[in-house]
Amino acid sequence: MSPVPILIGSFLICLIVGVPVFIALGVASAIAFAMTSVPLAIIPTTMYQGMDQFPLLAIPMFILAGTIMERTGLTEDIVAVFLRVFGRMRGSLGVATIISCMFFSALNGSGPGTTAAVGAVMIPAMIRRGYGADYAGAVASSGGTLGILIPPSNPMIIFGVLANVSIAKLFVAGFIPGLIIGSAHAFVAYYVARRANYGGTGEPFDWREILRTIWKSKFALAAPFVILGGIYGGICTPVEASVVAVVYAGLAGWLVYRRLTWRVLYDSFKRTLVVFGPLSMLIGTSLVFGKLLVLYHAPDEIARFLGSISKDGFVVLLVIIGFLLVIGMFMETLSTIMILTPILVPVLTKLGVNLIQFGIVFVVCNEVAFLVPPLGVNLFVAVSIAKVPLERIALHALPHVIAIISCLIFLAYYPDISTWLPHVLGTP
Repeated sequence: MSPVPILIGSFLICLIVGVPVFIALGVASAIAFAMTSVPLAIIPTTMYQGMDQFPLLAIPMFILAGTIMERTGLTEDIVAVFLRVFGRMRGSLGVATIISCMFFSALNGSGPGTTAAVGAVMIPAMIRRGYGADYAGAVASSGGTLGILIPPSNPMIIFGVLANVSIAKLFVAGFIPGLIIGSAHAFVAYYVARRANYGGTGEPFDWREILRTIWKSKFALAAPFVILGGIYGGICTPVEASVVAVVYAGLAGWLVYRRLTWRVLYDSFKRTLVVFGPLSMLIGTSLVFGKLLVLYHAPDEIARFLGSISKDGFVVLLVIIGFLLVIGMFMETLSTIMILTPILVPVLTKLGVNLIQFGIVFVVCNEVAFLVPPLGVNLFVAVSIAKVPLERIALHALPHVIAIISCLIFLAYYPDISTWLPHVLGTP
Protein backbone atom coordinates (compact mmCIF):
# COMPACT_ATOMS: atom_id res chain seq x y z
CA MET A 1 0.00 0.00 0.00
CA SER A 2 1.28 3.46 -0.91
CA PRO A 3 1.92 5.70 2.11
CA VAL A 4 0.96 8.82 0.12
CA PRO A 5 -2.72 8.87 1.27
CA ILE A 6 -1.53 8.53 4.89
CA LEU A 7 1.00 11.32 4.30
CA ILE A 8 -1.60 13.72 2.87
CA GLY A 9 -4.26 12.76 5.41
CA SER A 10 -1.94 13.19 8.41
CA PHE A 11 -0.79 16.56 7.11
CA LEU A 12 -4.35 17.83 6.65
CA ILE A 13 -5.43 16.62 10.09
CA CYS A 14 -2.47 18.41 11.70
CA LEU A 15 -3.38 21.63 9.88
CA ILE A 16 -7.05 21.37 10.90
CA VAL A 17 -6.18 21.04 14.60
CA GLY A 18 -3.89 24.07 14.38
CA VAL A 19 -0.41 22.50 14.32
CA PRO A 20 2.23 24.83 12.78
CA VAL A 21 2.95 23.96 9.16
CA PHE A 22 6.57 22.90 9.62
CA ILE A 23 5.62 20.54 12.48
CA ALA A 24 2.65 19.21 10.47
CA LEU A 25 4.97 18.40 7.58
CA GLY A 26 7.45 16.66 9.87
CA VAL A 27 4.82 14.62 11.74
CA ALA A 28 3.05 13.55 8.55
CA SER A 29 6.35 12.56 6.93
CA ALA A 30 7.47 10.56 9.98
CA ILE A 31 4.16 8.65 10.13
CA ALA A 32 4.25 7.88 6.41
CA PHE A 33 7.92 6.86 6.40
CA ALA A 34 7.28 4.52 9.36
CA MET A 35 4.95 2.55 7.05
CA THR A 36 7.72 1.95 4.51
CA SER A 37 10.95 -0.01 4.46
CA VAL A 38 12.96 3.17 4.00
CA PRO A 39 15.28 3.82 6.99
CA LEU A 40 14.01 6.66 9.18
CA ALA A 41 17.52 8.12 9.14
CA ILE A 42 16.55 9.64 5.81
CA ILE A 43 14.45 12.23 7.66
CA PRO A 44 17.24 14.11 9.52
CA THR A 45 19.60 13.62 6.56
CA THR A 46 17.15 15.20 4.13
CA MET A 47 16.33 18.02 6.55
CA TYR A 48 20.02 18.84 6.92
CA GLN A 49 20.61 18.72 3.17
CA GLY A 50 17.60 20.98 2.62
CA MET A 51 18.80 23.64 5.05
CA ASP A 52 22.44 23.35 3.97
CA GLN A 53 21.91 25.30 0.75
CA PHE A 54 24.26 28.24 0.12
CA PRO A 55 21.68 30.36 -1.84
CA LEU A 56 19.36 30.32 1.19
CA LEU A 57 21.80 32.59 3.02
CA ALA A 58 20.45 35.45 0.92
CA ILE A 59 17.07 35.32 2.67
CA PRO A 60 18.12 36.33 6.22
CA MET A 61 20.49 38.93 4.77
CA PHE A 62 17.77 40.60 2.68
CA ILE A 63 15.37 40.47 5.65
CA LEU A 64 18.01 42.12 7.85
CA ALA A 65 18.80 44.78 5.24
CA GLY A 66 15.13 45.61 4.71
CA THR A 67 14.53 45.86 8.45
CA ILE A 68 17.48 48.20 9.00
CA MET A 69 16.35 50.42 6.12
CA GLU A 70 12.83 50.54 7.50
CA ARG A 71 14.00 51.40 11.03
CA THR A 72 16.51 54.07 9.99
CA GLY A 73 14.27 56.17 7.76
CA LEU A 74 15.07 55.18 4.18
CA THR A 75 11.42 54.23 3.62
CA GLU A 76 10.23 57.72 4.59
CA ASP A 77 12.59 59.33 2.07
CA ILE A 78 11.42 57.02 -0.73
CA VAL A 79 7.79 57.89 -0.01
CA ALA A 80 8.59 61.60 0.13
CA VAL A 81 10.00 61.55 -3.41
CA PHE A 82 6.97 59.92 -4.98
CA LEU A 83 4.57 62.12 -3.04
CA ARG A 84 6.38 65.13 -4.43
CA VAL A 85 6.25 63.76 -8.01
CA PHE A 86 2.59 62.66 -8.00
CA GLY A 87 1.22 65.07 -5.37
CA ARG A 88 -0.78 67.25 -7.74
CA MET A 89 -2.80 64.36 -9.24
CA ARG A 90 -6.27 63.50 -8.03
CA GLY A 91 -5.90 60.49 -5.75
CA SER A 92 -2.15 61.03 -5.76
CA LEU A 93 -1.57 59.48 -2.36
CA GLY A 94 -2.91 56.13 -3.55
CA VAL A 95 -0.70 56.20 -6.66
CA ALA A 96 2.31 57.32 -4.62
CA THR A 97 1.71 54.42 -2.24
CA ILE A 98 1.79 51.89 -5.09
CA ILE A 99 4.93 53.41 -6.66
CA SER A 100 6.63 53.55 -3.24
CA CYS A 101 5.80 49.87 -2.72
CA MET A 102 7.29 49.05 -6.13
CA PHE A 103 10.50 50.85 -5.18
CA PHE A 104 10.72 49.48 -1.65
CA SER A 105 10.16 45.96 -3.02
CA ALA A 106 13.65 46.21 -4.48
CA LEU A 107 14.97 46.48 -0.92
CA ASN A 108 12.80 44.05 0.99
CA GLY A 109 11.80 40.74 -0.64
CA SER A 110 8.67 40.33 1.49
CA GLY A 111 5.02 41.15 0.80
CA PRO A 112 3.92 41.78 4.41
CA GLY A 113 7.21 43.60 5.06
CA THR A 114 6.59 45.99 2.17
CA THR A 115 3.00 46.57 3.30
CA ALA A 116 4.14 47.32 6.85
CA ALA A 117 7.00 49.63 5.86
CA VAL A 118 5.14 51.77 3.30
CA GLY A 119 1.72 51.42 4.94
CA ALA A 120 3.03 52.75 8.26
CA VAL A 121 3.85 56.02 6.49
CA MET A 122 1.13 56.26 3.83
CA ILE A 123 -2.03 54.89 5.49
CA PRO A 124 -2.08 57.57 8.25
CA ALA A 125 -1.16 60.22 5.63
CA MET A 126 -4.11 59.22 3.43
CA ILE A 127 -6.53 59.16 6.37
CA ARG A 128 -5.39 62.63 7.48
CA ARG A 129 -6.17 63.99 4.00
CA GLY A 130 -9.70 62.60 3.96
CA TYR A 131 -9.14 59.30 2.17
CA GLY A 132 -11.21 56.38 3.44
CA ALA A 133 -9.29 54.16 5.83
CA ASP A 134 -10.55 51.09 3.95
CA TYR A 135 -9.26 52.52 0.65
CA ALA A 136 -5.90 53.37 2.25
CA GLY A 137 -5.54 49.88 3.73
CA ALA A 138 -6.50 48.21 0.45
CA VAL A 139 -3.99 50.24 -1.58
CA ALA A 140 -1.12 49.61 0.86
CA SER A 141 -1.84 45.87 1.10
CA SER A 142 -2.17 45.59 -2.70
CA GLY A 143 1.04 47.49 -3.36
CA GLY A 144 2.75 45.33 -0.75
CA THR A 145 2.14 42.21 -2.87
CA LEU A 146 4.87 43.48 -5.22
CA GLY A 147 7.38 42.75 -2.45
CA ILE A 148 7.63 39.13 -3.62
CA LEU A 149 7.69 39.84 -7.37
CA ILE A 150 10.08 42.74 -7.84
CA PRO A 151 13.52 41.40 -6.85
CA PRO A 152 15.00 40.58 -4.45
CA SER A 153 12.27 38.09 -3.58
CA ASN A 154 12.40 35.51 -0.80
CA PRO A 155 9.88 33.17 -2.54
CA MET A 156 11.96 33.32 -5.74
CA ILE A 157 15.04 32.23 -3.80
CA ILE A 158 13.14 29.26 -2.36
CA PHE A 159 11.69 28.32 -5.75
CA GLY A 160 15.11 28.62 -7.42
CA VAL A 161 16.71 26.30 -4.87
CA LEU A 162 13.95 23.68 -5.05
CA ALA A 163 13.49 23.79 -8.84
CA ASN A 164 17.23 24.03 -9.55
CA VAL A 165 16.69 27.24 -11.51
CA SER A 166 19.01 30.26 -11.60
CA ILE A 167 17.96 32.70 -8.90
CA ALA A 168 19.58 35.56 -10.82
CA LYS A 169 17.42 34.71 -13.86
CA LEU A 170 14.30 34.64 -11.69
CA PHE A 171 15.21 38.04 -10.25
CA VAL A 172 15.67 39.55 -13.70
CA ALA A 173 12.50 37.86 -14.96
CA GLY A 174 10.46 39.51 -12.21
CA PHE A 175 11.08 43.07 -13.41
CA ILE A 176 8.75 43.32 -16.41
CA PRO A 177 5.86 41.44 -14.73
CA GLY A 178 6.43 43.61 -11.65
CA LEU A 179 6.14 46.78 -13.71
CA ILE A 180 3.01 45.49 -15.46
CA ILE A 181 1.24 44.49 -12.25
CA GLY A 182 2.45 47.61 -10.42
CA SER A 183 1.04 49.77 -13.24
CA ALA A 184 -2.26 47.87 -13.00
CA HIS A 185 -2.40 48.56 -9.25
CA ALA A 186 -1.64 52.26 -9.82
CA PHE A 187 -4.40 52.52 -12.44
CA VAL A 188 -6.92 50.86 -10.10
CA ALA A 189 -5.88 53.14 -7.22
CA TYR A 190 -6.23 56.22 -9.44
CA TYR A 191 -9.58 55.14 -10.91
CA VAL A 192 -11.14 54.36 -7.52
CA ALA A 193 -9.78 57.58 -6.00
CA ARG A 194 -11.15 59.62 -8.89
CA ARG A 195 -14.61 58.09 -8.47
CA ALA A 196 -14.47 58.76 -4.72
CA ASN A 197 -13.28 62.33 -5.40
CA TYR A 198 -10.12 61.98 -3.31
CA GLY A 199 -7.80 64.93 -3.86
CA GLY A 200 -4.05 65.33 -4.07
CA THR A 201 -1.59 66.82 -1.62
CA GLY A 202 -2.37 70.35 -2.81
CA GLU A 203 1.29 71.00 -3.58
CA PRO A 204 2.04 72.33 -7.09
CA PHE A 205 4.28 70.43 -9.50
CA ASP A 206 7.66 72.11 -9.12
CA TRP A 207 10.78 70.66 -10.73
CA ARG A 208 13.07 72.47 -8.33
CA GLU A 209 11.29 70.99 -5.30
CA ILE A 210 11.28 67.54 -6.91
CA LEU A 211 15.02 67.70 -7.62
CA ARG A 212 15.65 69.02 -4.09
CA THR A 213 13.68 66.09 -2.60
CA ILE A 214 15.49 63.59 -4.84
CA TRP A 215 18.86 64.98 -3.78
CA LYS A 216 17.88 64.82 -0.12
CA SER A 217 16.77 61.18 -0.59
CA LYS A 218 19.68 60.15 -2.82
CA PHE A 219 21.02 57.47 -0.49
CA ALA A 220 17.61 55.80 -0.18
CA LEU A 221 16.99 55.98 -3.94
CA ALA A 222 20.45 54.62 -4.74
CA ALA A 223 19.99 51.50 -2.60
CA PRO A 224 18.24 49.28 -5.21
CA PHE A 225 20.81 50.20 -7.86
CA VAL A 226 23.71 49.38 -5.55
CA ILE A 227 22.17 46.11 -4.37
CA LEU A 228 20.71 44.78 -7.63
CA GLY A 229 23.22 46.36 -9.99
CA GLY A 230 25.85 43.93 -8.80
CA ILE A 231 23.64 40.95 -9.63
CA TYR A 232 22.61 42.12 -13.09
CA GLY A 233 26.08 43.37 -13.90
CA GLY A 234 27.56 39.97 -13.10
CA ILE A 235 29.68 41.44 -10.33
CA CYS A 236 28.21 39.38 -7.48
CA THR A 237 25.83 36.53 -6.79
CA PRO A 238 22.46 37.05 -5.05
CA VAL A 239 24.01 35.89 -1.77
CA GLU A 240 26.88 38.36 -2.07
CA ALA A 241 24.41 41.09 -3.06
CA SER A 242 22.41 40.40 0.11
CA VAL A 243 25.53 41.05 2.19
CA VAL A 244 26.15 44.24 0.22
CA ALA A 245 22.57 45.23 1.07
CA VAL A 246 23.21 44.80 4.80
CA VAL A 247 26.47 46.77 4.65
CA TYR A 248 24.86 49.58 2.63
CA ALA A 249 21.84 49.75 4.95
CA GLY A 250 24.08 49.82 8.00
CA LEU A 251 26.39 52.53 6.66
CA ALA A 252 23.50 54.69 5.41
CA GLY A 253 21.62 54.30 8.69
CA TRP A 254 24.71 55.10 10.76
CA LEU A 255 26.61 57.75 8.79
CA VAL A 256 23.83 59.48 6.80
CA TYR A 257 20.57 59.11 8.72
CA ARG A 258 22.27 58.73 12.12
CA ARG A 259 19.45 56.53 13.41
CA LEU A 260 21.30 53.21 13.58
CA THR A 261 21.73 52.64 17.30
CA TRP A 262 22.69 49.44 19.09
CA ARG A 263 19.02 49.05 20.02
CA VAL A 264 17.89 49.32 16.40
CA LEU A 265 20.57 46.84 15.35
CA TYR A 266 19.53 44.40 18.09
CA ASP A 267 15.84 44.68 17.13
CA SER A 268 16.72 44.16 13.46
CA PHE A 269 18.69 40.99 14.18
CA LYS A 270 15.93 39.76 16.47
CA ARG A 271 13.25 40.29 13.83
CA THR A 272 15.42 38.51 11.24
CA LEU A 273 15.83 35.48 13.49
CA VAL A 274 12.12 35.39 14.33
CA VAL A 275 11.26 35.34 10.61
CA PHE A 276 14.01 33.05 9.31
CA GLY A 277 14.19 30.54 12.19
CA PRO A 278 10.82 28.86 11.52
CA LEU A 279 11.43 29.26 7.78
CA SER A 280 14.61 27.18 7.91
CA MET A 281 12.74 24.40 9.71
CA LEU A 282 9.96 24.65 7.14
CA ILE A 283 12.49 24.18 4.33
CA GLY A 284 13.83 21.01 5.93
CA THR A 285 10.50 19.33 6.71
CA SER A 286 8.98 20.28 3.34
CA LEU A 287 11.84 18.55 1.53
CA VAL A 288 11.25 15.38 3.56
CA PHE A 289 7.56 15.60 2.65
CA GLY A 290 8.40 16.10 -1.02
CA LYS A 291 10.97 13.29 -1.08
CA LEU A 292 8.39 10.73 -0.01
CA LEU A 293 6.00 11.94 -2.70
CA VAL A 294 8.74 11.58 -5.31
CA LEU A 295 9.75 8.12 -4.03
CA TYR A 296 6.21 6.90 -4.61
CA HIS A 297 5.85 8.62 -8.00
CA ALA A 298 3.18 11.17 -7.02
CA PRO A 299 4.46 13.68 -9.63
CA ASP A 300 4.08 11.04 -12.35
CA GLU A 301 0.49 10.40 -11.33
CA ILE A 302 -0.26 14.11 -11.32
CA ALA A 303 1.40 14.47 -14.74
CA ARG A 304 -0.79 11.68 -16.14
CA PHE A 305 -3.89 13.31 -14.67
CA LEU A 306 -3.06 16.74 -16.07
CA GLY A 307 -2.07 15.17 -19.38
CA SER A 308 -5.51 13.58 -19.57
CA ILE A 309 -7.05 17.06 -19.29
CA SER A 310 -5.00 18.58 -22.10
CA LYS A 311 -1.66 18.34 -23.89
CA ASP A 312 -1.54 22.13 -24.20
CA GLY A 313 0.90 23.59 -21.66
CA PHE A 314 -1.13 26.82 -21.37
CA VAL A 315 -4.36 24.95 -20.52
CA VAL A 316 -2.54 22.85 -17.92
CA LEU A 317 -0.95 26.00 -16.52
CA LEU A 318 -4.41 27.57 -16.14
CA VAL A 319 -5.61 24.49 -14.24
CA ILE A 320 -2.59 24.72 -11.94
CA ILE A 321 -3.15 28.47 -11.46
CA GLY A 322 -6.74 27.81 -10.38
CA PHE A 323 -5.50 25.20 -7.92
CA LEU A 324 -2.80 27.55 -6.56
CA LEU A 325 -5.27 30.39 -6.09
CA VAL A 326 -7.48 28.16 -3.94
CA ILE A 327 -4.57 26.70 -1.96
CA GLY A 328 -3.18 30.21 -1.36
CA MET A 329 -6.33 31.17 0.54
CA PHE A 330 -5.42 28.69 3.27
CA MET A 331 -1.64 28.20 3.18
CA GLU A 332 1.21 30.66 3.70
CA THR A 333 3.27 31.62 0.62
CA LEU A 334 6.59 29.97 1.43
CA SER A 335 4.84 26.81 2.65
CA THR A 336 2.95 26.57 -0.64
CA ILE A 337 6.11 26.99 -2.68
CA MET A 338 8.13 24.49 -0.65
CA ILE A 339 5.45 21.80 -0.67
CA LEU A 340 4.26 22.09 -4.26
CA THR A 341 7.44 22.97 -6.19
CA PRO A 342 8.96 19.45 -6.02
CA ILE A 343 5.61 18.04 -7.19
CA LEU A 344 4.77 20.48 -9.99
CA VAL A 345 8.20 21.10 -11.53
CA PRO A 346 8.61 17.55 -12.96
CA VAL A 347 5.05 17.73 -14.32
CA LEU A 348 5.56 21.04 -16.09
CA THR A 349 8.99 20.04 -17.37
CA LYS A 350 7.41 17.07 -19.18
CA LEU A 351 4.80 19.39 -20.69
CA GLY A 352 7.48 21.79 -21.95
CA VAL A 353 6.57 24.74 -19.72
CA ASN A 354 9.52 27.07 -19.12
CA LEU A 355 10.43 26.95 -15.41
CA ILE A 356 11.42 30.63 -15.30
CA GLN A 357 7.94 31.50 -16.55
CA PHE A 358 6.35 29.10 -14.06
CA GLY A 359 8.39 30.57 -11.20
CA ILE A 360 7.01 34.02 -11.98
CA VAL A 361 3.46 32.68 -12.38
CA PHE A 362 3.78 30.80 -9.09
CA VAL A 363 4.90 33.97 -7.28
CA VAL A 364 2.07 36.04 -8.80
CA CYS A 365 -0.47 33.41 -7.64
CA ASN A 366 0.83 34.01 -4.14
CA GLU A 367 0.39 37.76 -4.62
CA VAL A 368 -3.34 37.08 -4.96
CA ALA A 369 -3.22 35.00 -1.77
CA PHE A 370 -1.92 38.03 0.16
CA LEU A 371 -5.22 39.80 -0.53
CA VAL A 372 -7.78 37.03 -0.10
CA PRO A 373 -9.20 35.94 3.28
CA PRO A 374 -9.11 33.85 5.38
CA LEU A 375 -5.29 34.00 5.29
CA GLY A 376 -4.70 37.30 3.43
CA VAL A 377 -1.54 38.23 5.33
CA ASN A 378 -1.20 41.71 3.79
CA LEU A 379 -4.79 42.51 4.73
CA PHE A 380 -4.10 41.78 8.39
CA VAL A 381 -1.00 44.01 8.31
CA ALA A 382 -3.09 46.84 6.81
CA VAL A 383 -5.89 46.27 9.34
CA SER A 384 -3.45 46.72 12.21
CA ILE A 385 -2.43 50.13 10.79
CA ALA A 386 -5.75 51.43 9.39
CA LYS A 387 -7.85 50.21 12.35
CA VAL A 388 -10.83 49.15 10.23
CA PRO A 389 -12.53 45.73 9.92
CA LEU A 390 -10.87 43.15 7.70
CA GLU A 391 -13.92 42.68 5.48
CA ARG A 392 -13.96 46.38 4.51
CA ILE A 393 -10.34 46.38 3.39
CA ALA A 394 -10.82 43.02 1.63
CA LEU A 395 -13.79 44.43 -0.30
CA HIS A 396 -11.82 47.48 -1.43
CA ALA A 397 -8.90 45.21 -2.40
CA LEU A 398 -11.14 43.19 -4.75
CA PRO A 399 -10.48 45.41 -7.84
CA HIS A 400 -6.75 44.91 -7.22
CA VAL A 401 -7.26 41.13 -7.01
CA ILE A 402 -9.07 41.20 -10.37
CA ALA A 403 -6.21 43.25 -11.83
CA ILE A 404 -3.59 40.73 -10.62
CA ILE A 405 -5.53 37.74 -11.97
CA SER A 406 -5.94 39.47 -15.36
CA CYS A 407 -2.18 40.08 -15.49
CA LEU A 408 -1.57 36.50 -14.32
CA ILE A 409 -3.48 35.03 -17.28
CA PHE A 410 -1.53 37.37 -19.57
CA LEU A 411 1.79 36.15 -18.11
CA ALA A 412 0.71 32.52 -18.49
CA TYR A 413 -0.24 32.97 -22.15
CA TYR A 414 2.87 34.95 -23.15
CA PRO A 415 5.98 33.29 -21.64
CA ASP A 416 8.28 35.80 -23.34
CA ILE A 417 7.17 38.48 -20.87
CA SER A 418 9.02 36.53 -18.18
CA THR A 419 11.84 35.00 -20.21
CA TRP A 420 12.81 37.80 -22.62
CA LEU A 421 14.82 40.01 -20.27
CA PRO A 422 17.00 37.21 -18.77
CA HIS A 423 17.69 36.03 -22.35
CA VAL A 424 18.62 39.50 -23.61
CA LEU A 425 20.87 40.25 -20.64
CA GLY A 426 22.44 36.79 -20.80
CA THR A 427 21.88 36.33 -17.08
CA PRO A 428 23.69 33.21 -15.80
